[in-house]
Amino acid sequence: MCHVIVTCRSMLWTLLSIVVAFAELIAFMSADWLIGKAKPRSGAEPGEQGAGTPEPYHPTLGIYARCIRNPGVQHLPRETLCGPYAESFGEIASGFWQATAIFLAVGIFILCTVALVSVFTMCVQSIMKKSIFNVCGLLQGIAGLFLILGLILYPAGWGCQKAIGYCGHYASAYKPGDCSLGWAFYTAIGGTVLTFICAVFSAQAEIATSSDKVQEEIEEGKNLICLL
Repeated sequence: MCHVIVTCRSMLWTLLSIVVAFAELIAFMSADWLIGKAKPRSGAEPGEQGAGTPEPYHPTLGIYARCIRNPGVQHLPRETLCGPYAESFGEIASGFWQATAIFLAVGIFILCTVALVSVFTMCVQSIMKKSIFNVCGLLQGIAGLFLILGLILYPAGWGCQKAIGYCGHYASAYKPGDCSLGWAFYTAIGGTVLTFICAVFSAQAEIATSSDKVQEEIEEGKNLICLL
């Protein structure tokens, strides 16, 4: 029989695990890793002439995606066009970014798997006499190491021709030149920090769900156990 055990610490760990997985996935897919140097807007509408100089725009570049100014195609009303610049893995601009993509993808896959498993920890706390919380915590620690490797290698690719086209000729490894770092890079860093926090917090979730209070309520025949 399934005993549904809900504690504040286990619920917080589950929510953090889900948030971290989504944050890393969104950051990985985003084109806002590097914000390029300002470029003048071209192709002003006839009605806008004489209204002053249009504000420059900033193209953005991600690991495999980019956002650029809409060249003025009539059936595309959006100001910017975002999408992958690389149609295959081999077309990613830098070998360092290819390695970054691999490490981040592995880390994110592990985090998404843990996030999915964490939902079921309210009902199942162990498999083959191994605590799910401890196993998931270990996996989150491993995922965090993959994420760190990816984030360390990513700036090494700033010297590639693609990055130079966005950031100017002063761009080189670990020097973004005229570019600034976008929200996706900071989100990936924050998600990595939270990944290790989740790994540590999983031990607290394990302690909370295996406490004497929980065991007493299980022995009393309760199927739904909620503790603060």
